[in-house]
Amino acid sequence: MRDILISPSILSADFACLGEEIRAIDHAGADMIHIDVMDGHFVPNLTFGPPVIEKLRPHTKKPFDVHLMIAPVDPFIHAFAKAGADILTVHPEAGAHLHRTLQAIRAAGMKPGVALNPATPASIIEPVIDDIDLVLVMSVNPGFGGQAFIESQLRKVEQLRQMIDRTGRDIILEIDGGLNAETSPRAISAGVTAIVAGSAVFKGGPTAYADNIRALRPSVHA
Repeated sequence: MRDILISPSILSADFACLGEEIRAIDHAGADMIHIDVMDGHFVPNLTFGPPVIEKLRPHTKKPFDVHLMIAPVDPFIHAFAKAGADILTVHPEAGAHLHRTLQAIRAAGMKPGVALNPATPASIIEPVIDDIDLVLVMSVNPGFGGQAFIESQLRKVEQLRQMIDRTGRDIILEIDGGLNAETSPRAISAGVTAIVAGSAVFKGGPTAYADNIRALRPSVHA
């Protein structure tokens, strides 16, 4: 049986009470807290930065799963480490030297991850697969929540599952975009070990969060 991690995206939380929202999803069974950082340049939206993450850090001991949709990345690595990020995921397109960026993330005390946009092939991680702890498959185009799941990304998940298994390492294979009770089981069957979900977790308010998280985590045999 493969353990499935649920990482709710606070992009869909109530921004007026983020601390309370994080405590609620922690209590409801979230394994990680997914934080989408957007710069209005690499993707067409603006969201959180290190100061917000630093203020949220005391509200949970769960890992902060921080997805950087910014360019450049390198000048901000230490700021995110200081703010409390545990996993820092970057896009290959966000800088000229992906390997150097991943090394810098690990040197700063965080786990490095690589995010793949829908048009980015799985093969791009082959040269750095021994340097990462997480691969994030974007099953929507990054920038906004609430988009429809792109089915073709399941084939990419299957390719990545084979690549990861060949390494023998416990690399998290995560998917983000359009995940719900219908799409999540298909992604898990294809090989993911972590589900990022926003509206599917936060719909219905705090009293619904535990049931929403359970619905994303069916029992699937590896």
